[in-house]
Amino acid sequence: MAELDESKDRTVKQLEEEGDVAADYLEELLDITDLDGDIDIDVREGRAYLAVAAGKDSNLDLISHPDTVEALQELTRLAVQVKTSSYSRLILDVGGSRQAKIDQLTKAVSKFIDKVKDSGEPYHLKPMSSYERKLAHDLIGEAGLHSESEGEGRDRHIVISKPE
Repeated sequence: MAELDESKDRTVKQLEEEGDVAADYLEELLDITDLDGDIDIDVREGRAYLAVAAGKDSNLDLISHPDTVEALQELTRLAVQVKTSSYSRLILDVGGSRQAKIDQLTKAVSKFIDKVKDSGEPYHLKPMSSYERKLAHDLIGEAGLHSESEGEGRDRHIVISKPE
């Protein structure tokens, strides 16, 4: 296999190709598991974005739990990587799970933002994915607080504090 291209500067054409490979993989997976869904491919913020939408009378809710979607996203990324020899940063949304995860994260981070504002003490959030950390950093910055990622790998988390 060729050396993996981890460049973040992919062309729209490359990202569309990545999306097509991912969609083929997901379509086959949906067929094997006898699940119904329509796959839409888009390019957003330098990433391939795939949304699997539930049709009328769909059973897609069986795999739309955010943790399940995250696992499917990783499997899909691996499938794309094998086919293209390039690291994929694609985003997968199944039945609106991405927005549900964002809403859940926003609610939790807002609670801890309030804690830090009230107490003035730094607060360590639980470990999260890089995507979740980016969302959290944005929320924390918008609230006028400071955030910093600490730790390595699965232990990487954010520390919220008041600006110095």
